[in-house]
Amino acid sequence: MTESPSPDADRPDPRSPELEQRPAVGETRGIALFCHGGTPASVEPPKTRALSLVRMRAFEQYVHSTTADQGIATAVLRYRVAGWNGEAADAYQDVRWAIGQLREEHGTDVPIVLVGHSMGGRAALRAGGEPSVTAVCALAPWTPPGEPVMHLGGQTVVILHGRGDRWVPARLSAEFAVRARRAKARVARFTIVGGHGMVRRSQRWHRFARDVVLAGTGLAPMPEAIAEALAQPSPEGLAVPL
Repeated sequence: MTESPSPDADRPDPRSPELEQRPAVGETRGIALFCHGGTPASVEPPKTRALSLVRMRAFEQYVHSTTADQGIATAVLRYRVAGWNGEAADAYQDVRWAIGQLREEHGTDVPIVLVGHSMGGRAALRAGGEPSVTAVCALAPWTPPGEPVMHLGGQTVVILHGRGDRWVPARLSAEFAVRARRAKARVARFTIVGGHGMVRRSQRWHRFARDVVLAGTGLAPMPEAIAEALAQPSPEGLAVPL
């Protein structure tokens, strides 16, 4: 995916972002916010049946069905527009808005884990230093050269990227992970067979996100493989095959 400048044409009146939420069973002890992918430049709203949204809804459904009884509430964010749009960074702004909404609704002490794919992974990583965010799970994230990392100091960041990804090359997240570690983020990065769509071994992708959500909210120990990768030096902990 290649960065594009912000469109010069007049932007349409911005619609509001939307949160599709499902509650925890009983007390809300943690929140998983799912951030879908998009395109470098577009001021059109995401289509309801856009594949990027369908993917994240599948992740949300799996995580909710397997964690709601442990106190996890889930939310899928639908952006105002489908594009990142250069310096406007629209998806990032919408993730910040969503975090604010969740903090207002559930309180500032409830931990939030961000789960983002592709452009949504970029937005989640960009918002990783926001209040109440306790971990970021980035799935095949679009992290172009120069993407900021300093705000992630002390944050837990877990990345999973397909080794055959031709849309967002895995080397981009590898380079990002190295820089994020230098900024004192706690980073573990894994690779898996398959491409950008997360179709091959889809259940492995889903379970991976669930495990990060439970550990990131403090409701379960970090899985051994992730804990070991977090503890390993670079580059060993940043290219662990699944």
